[in-house]
Amino acid sequence: MSWHGFFSVVAMVVGVWMAGRAASRDNLDKDLVYNTAIWGIIGGVIGARLVHVIDYWSVYSLNPVSIFQMWSGGIGLWGGILGGWLGGSAYGFFSKQNVGKLMDIGAASLLVGQTIGRIGDIINGEHCAISTDAPWGWFFTHPNSPGRYCIEKSSNWSQGYFPEGTSYQTPVHPAIVYEMIWNMIGFIIITLLRGRVRPDGSIFMIYLFWYSIGRFFVQFLRLDSIKFGIFQEAHIIAFICFFITGIFIIFKTRLSFKTENNTLAKIGTRSERRRKSRNL
Repeated sequence: MSWHGFFSVVAMVVGVWMAGRAASRDNLDKDLVYNTAIWGIIGGVIGARLVHVIDYWSVYSLNPVSIFQMWSGGIGLWGGILGGWLGGSAYGFFSKQNVGKLMDIGAASLLVGQTIGRIGDIINGEHCAISTDAPWGWFFTHPNSPGRYCIEKSSNWSQGYFPEGTSYQTPVHPAIVYEMIWNMIGFIIITLLRGRVRPDGSIFMIYLFWYSIGRFFVQFLRLDSIKFGIFQEAHIIAFICFFITGIFIIFKTRLSFKTENNTLAKIGTRSERRRKSRNL
């Protein structure tokens, strides 16, 4: 198993564990959450493979049987996110559960899981990126790493993105690390917003909105195949998700001041007690 596959499994285990803890916190049936997670994982695996195959159809069209050879590698994160959402939501809908609530429980798990999964990308030396003079730029040492292959062999991609005399020791942007940092900031944000926004499903929409923004801009530092104009497949998916979730947040999502009102009520009660004690 590749490091990517290993950390993807670790990410799923951690994500399901986090979802179970969230279910206990919100007084939900853990079995319900675990069943939803199973269907989410199935949908995520199918979606991740499908998006990857679409992105590299020129390769897979030559050998359609290889589409089903997932053990050889090749998944697309966007497909995993959207496929997992469809799979889990479908289970929640047909079992007549609160789909929005289940979505919210999975949001934090997804951000943490995505970040853990990216560790495997780093170890494998995956994803081509443009060169940089920044002191935190890195280069790929393993001769079979995809990132090194991109620099040394794919001159059609490299042209304009790398200086003359480029070698595998040319530092490139650690685009995956940027994404991981963005994910963790998002995790903090939705953790702080938990229980403070309504209706159900808003936390998930905020998660997807946040990730779409970061992925859209980080993608400009990556050298994946161009699909439309200057945009790669991930750009297009990110923009669509940003647009849809943005509309939901603007017209549906509202801050809930229940916690603040409770705090104000407690403050008011304490003040009233002080006044009574002074009058005595």
